[in-house]
Parts: sequence; C-alpha cells; structure tokens
Amino acid sequence: MRIHIDGRTVEAREGATILAEVDKLHIRIPTLCYHESLSSFGSCRLCVVEIKRGRKWALTTACNTEIAPDMTVRTDSPEIRRSRKAAAELLYYKYPGTRKVREMAEKLGVKVEKSSKDSRECILCGLCVRTCQEIVEVNALRFEDRGPDHPGEPPRIGYLGDSCICCGACAFVCPTGYIRMESVGTDRRMIWERVFEMAACRVCGKKFAPLAQLQYLSRRSDMPMSQAMTCITCREAEVQTIVVDAQDWIAIHKNNHHKHPKQK
Repeated sequence: MRIHIDGRTVEAREGATILAEVDKLHIRIPTLCYHESLSSFGSCRLCVVEIKRGRKWALTTACNTEIAPDMTVRTDSPEIRRSRKAAAELLYYKYPGTRKVREMAEKLGVKVEKSSKDSRECILCGLCVRTCQEIVEVNALRFEDRGPDHPGEPPRIGYLGDSCICCGACAFVCPTGYIRMESVGTDRRMIWERVFEMAACRVCGKKFAPLAQLQYLSRRSDMPMSQAMTCITCREAEVQTIVVDAQDWIAIHKNNHHKHPKQK
C-alpha cells in the first residue's frame, strides 16, 4: 500500500508500524523501549510523530501505530519536538543519574546537569520482559505494577528465579545497564542476584555455559545433554574430525580400487 512520509510517497507493507517504515527511509526517530524483534510497547513516548486525520494533525507513537492506506505521516514539526522533549524531561526527572537517559534528554533539548556518574536505573522500558517472554520463552520476568497485590508500591520488574536459565538475554537488551550478569569465581555466574552453576565441557573440561541454560536447550530441541555439554570449540573440532575421517575413508577406498581392479 502507499503512504506518505515527510512529503515522499512510498510503498509500505501491510501490518507494518510507522516506525518500521520510517526506518527504511533512514529517518532516525528516538526510542528507549523499542526493539525490532519484539512487540511494541510505547512506554517511553519518545517516538511520537504526527499523522493527518482529515484536516488536522494528531500525535501518535510510531512504534505501535500500524500504517493505513494513504496515511500521511510527519516525523518532524514544532509540536513533535515539544512532545519528545516533554517525554525526555519526564524521564530525566525520574532517572537523573542514568547516563542513557541523560544522553537522550540532552539530544532532545533538555537542559541536563553534567555528571560522570551512572546509576543505571531501571526505566521500566519492558525490553527485558518482552525478550524473556517472546524470544527466550521462559517467562522469568514480568511487570509488577498494578492490582491489589501491590497497593501503593512503585512499578517494578518481578523476577521468577525458578524459571530463569541465566541466558543473559535480558542483560544484553537492557538499555541502561541496570541488569548485570557477572562471574562469581571461575565456576558460577550471577544475574538478578541469583547464582547459577556453570557447566564443564565433557571434552576439554572448560566451564562454558550455565547448566540451567543447557538443560533448557536440551528439553526444547531434543538435543542429548551429552551434545549440549560440549563447548563450541570442541564441537567444531569434532565436526572437523568427522570430515577428515570421511575424506580419509574415501581416499583409502580409491587407493584400494586402483590396487585391485575388477576382473573382466
């Protein structure tokens, strides 16, 4: 379908979001809660654009607004800049010590006090929750921010340790560095204050991955634990050995064939 972005008419994919289509044109829109591999959330409110409805322009978040036929989109205007700045000011007011928030706020025109510190606060962007639920599919993280079970408590991310496999995906996607995965000695790893045992490779003996993660992969893929308990270096070496053995067998077979030709 055709849509119009900043005066340009482009072909767009049905069901796509405004942000996805704008990104194809290399128009950069600020975000803190968006990832192209995850469902849209719209919590940071930084990605606002304007769409034309009749004769009027209306603000909307680009990350979770789907395109429509002949939609007209504007990615920059005084109203858009004011809205993005207001959203950035609110984030800065709530998380003034977080470097990523300060950097974003400053880019959007907010007066930011210089600081070398980084408190790495959770800004409730939801990236970790969606990654755990939609990509890893273990549901070890969830929002705990509403309902009678949490009266008067501030929103937070709830951690279900029994479901966690210590894969580190949540730490990787976290924009502020609030989630950290750290080594504990030489044989353990810690995330969300829970310590996990590291598995040793059955071939070389090197500690290479959390045991809980390997057990999960084995269950999900029907991979034998003996194979899962092999590090990538040794696994590649085993594959090369199999290939070499096969090549040797072919070479031996050819030599034997030439030494003992078939009788006519």
